[in-house]
Amino acid sequence: MKASVDSHVQRRRFGIFTFAILYWICGGGSPVQAETPANFVALFNGKDLSGWQGGSTFDPEKLASMPDVDRAAQIAKWTATMNDHWRVEGGELINDGKGDYATTVNEYGNFELRLEYKTVAGADSGIYLRGCPQVQIWDINQPSLASNPHRNPNKGSGGLFNNRPLTPGRDPLVVADKPFGEWNQFRIIMVDTQVSVWLNDKLVVDHAVMENYFDSERKRPVPKTGPIQLQTHGGEIRWRNIWLREISADEAAKILNEKTKAAAQ
Repeated sequence: MKASVDSHVQRRRFGIFTFAILYWICGGGSPVQAETPANFVALFNGKDLSGWQGGSTFDPEKLASMPDVDRAAQIAKWTATMNDHWRVEGGELINDGKGDYATTVNEYGNFELRLEYKTVAGADSGIYLRGCPQVQIWDINQPSLASNPHRNPNKGSGGLFNNRPLTPGRDPLVVADKPFGEWNQFRIIMVDTQVSVWLNDKLVVDHAVMENYFDSERKRPVPKTGPIQLQTHGGEIRWRNIWLREISADEAAKILNEKTKAAAQ
């Protein structure tokens, strides 16, 4: 009898293992709600919108300067529309392509952000860093817009799209997007005003200054701290495994020093 039970357990374990391997091979990527890496915190718990509120394309410094009552009312308005269009299913944070943005309640300065996303044809999204737009997410199969050659999704996702055209980081170094139906992985490091982005393990932005979209002359730097925002419009997008590691002052100084040395060579 024991031998029969052991055999059953072994077959069950083998079945689970086989499913996991097939899931990975077929483009599933890492498991839903994978284990949070050491030294990171999970911004999304896989169950609900705890730790998130609504936000929009709005100058974070202007928001911070508002009277407390007015600021709370504005955030409550954004959160109401966020709740109408965002939901959690099977460990995934899903938006239907409408509504205001999912915005972390907490604010961050220097950090490493990792996350996965999956989107659909025609979608247009992005990740706001410290409340500023954005690391771009495109449908790269859309025709380029001949009337505006600087708005070209065919160049791929991951660029700092709201930088001025032709500036470093504005367009990704390579096209690294996966086909629809597959999960894409971002790794984003922000230190001071400098941003580096890896999409699916390929470097697409190399230590480029993120310009302050809310300053028309682009002379004012981005805020020193701010929230992470998941922007969306135009089509469904799914997110999972959203992890963040705060970077210490010593590590930030080391990164900036190494990049300065590399640029001088």
